[in-house]
Amino acid sequence: MYKPTLDYAQQQDKEDKLAHLRAQFHIPKDPKGNDWLYFTGNSLGLQPKQTQQYIQQELDDWAKYGVEGHFEARNPWMPYHEFLTNSMAKIVGAKPLEVVVMNTLTTNLHLLMVSFYQPTKAKYKIVIESDAFPSDRYAVQSQLKFHGFDTEEGLIEWKPREGEELLRIEDLEKIVDEQGDEIALLLIGGVNYYTGQYLDIKCIAEIGHAKNCMVGIDLAHGAGNISPELHDSGVDFAAWCTYKYLNSGPGSLAGLFVHEKHAHNKELPRFAGWWNHNKETRFNMRQPFDVMPGAEGWQLSNPPILSMAAIRASLDMFEEVGMEALRAKSEKLTGYFEYLINQIDTDRIKIITSSNPKERGCQLSIQVENADKSLHKKLTENNIITDWREPDVIRCAPVPMYNSFEDVYRMVEILKTLL
Repeated sequence: MYKPTLDYAQQQDKEDKLAHLRAQFHIPKDPKGNDWLYFTGNSLGLQPKQTQQYIQQELDDWAKYGVEGHFEARNPWMPYHEFLTNSMAKIVGAKPLEVVVMNTLTTNLHLLMVSFYQPTKAKYKIVIESDAFPSDRYAVQSQLKFHGFDTEEGLIEWKPREGEELLRIEDLEKIVDEQGDEIALLLIGGVNYYTGQYLDIKCIAEIGHAKNCMVGIDLAHGAGNISPELHDSGVDFAAWCTYKYLNSGPGSLAGLFVHEKHAHNKELPRFAGWWNHNKETRFNMRQPFDVMPGAEGWQLSNPPILSMAAIRASLDMFEEVGMEALRAKSEKLTGYFEYLINQIDTDRIKIITSSNPKERGCQLSIQVENADKSLHKKLTENNIITDWREPDVIRCAPVPMYNSFEDVYRMVEILKTLL
């Protein structure tokens, strides 16, 4: 199906119905004015050109109205987070009631664990992937310690089998089957940051719930990349950042999901602030705490509007295109990338990401034998922006919003010469 030629790549770009999206992003350029080959949307997505306009609107309204901008701005700040809800819910496959944009990712995970990690002396352990993103590991270790448990005893790692890179769902099932009476929470990365493996979220939820464990998902590398269908999966909660595939800018706000089954449970323990109090009486100031239903009930503070404006600029693009079309292009683009890598005549490299398009997003993790960071440095010197992870993996993400088939072709041609 694929062909290892520039003509083929350029023809695919001509036939690509989403090719026009590339022109709507700022593509970094080298000193000669040529576009970088940018493959790190899995770390920081590129800036949509309309982002500046969206932020400028709020700056103008701040200048024009001052505090009255909360009600008089073109996009009133008081309910601004609600402008993001429907689009974000579609991206992660949730009901609007189940989603809110607030805080940052690890903060949200901690706030969710306040509610959904309720350990007892007998049932207190937490399951994570053995190679979970460090922030997740630190978060669950600190939660165990906060509740008075030993982090070595309380943390269970779901590991790949010896000689393998990818996780097997039957191994998780075995862990939970054998230790489920002691496990309070499964907190799993829906797409593993290192291997790019897209895990079966619904199956994970079923495994955890069969032993009365809560199940949470970190979608940092999933939101805007795969279609997690969170509501149908049945997971209890999830959280994700927006600065990777959702292109909202460095350190921008995160998203949060709480399943509808928990939406009206006011008895769930949680931290409180005035922004998860009933919006009808929020400004009365002297009412006892009355938590809002749904995901909004986990908010604490009024949101930073400038960050939300950047998120809205990106979400409006997702709303226009839709995840179905993005996933279709992603599978084809990443499939072409995989094909070209496999055409390289060397035993030094292998792709550790799943070869099944349904078990990965757009990221391919390329393991290079006897490599060190010098190879990554050489790629950078050739204006190819990838992500190096110790000890020997280059993570590359051809993002369907702005990467082209020609990008992929040119990147692999340069990689050949460096190898």
